[in-house]
Amino acid sequence: MYYRETILWQKAMEAAREIYRLTPRLPSTENYGMRSQITRAAVSIPANIAEGWTRETLKDKAHFLAIAQGSLAETETLLTLCEDLGWFPKSETKKFRGLLDEVSRILTTMRRNLRSKT
Repeated sequence: MYYRETILWQKAMEAAREIYRLTPRLPSTENYGMRSQITRAAVSIPANIAEGWTRETLKDKAHFLAIAQGSLAETETLLTLCEDLGWFPKSETKKFRGLLDEVSRILTTMRRNLRSKT
């Protein structure tokens, strides 16, 4: 199965697109700060899933899925900060959080399965 066919990658891509819907709400003073950081973290999730999917060894696959999981945690942390600072209303981030939760659950399961095979 090609990575583009996986629910994991598709949901991660949807989350990455969602952050681009939210970031215009950030103050212009954050163009090179929060906006850059949160978009890079969110885009890193599907990018690392794709890169890991194409690796040959289970160890390499697991490594890139771990990086994706770390990027997801970074994205969630930055999202929480944006909410706390009043930049993103929680009512506007509900869909994004739901996507991140779903991706996190799938990543956790996949990483657990890969660990049991190595």
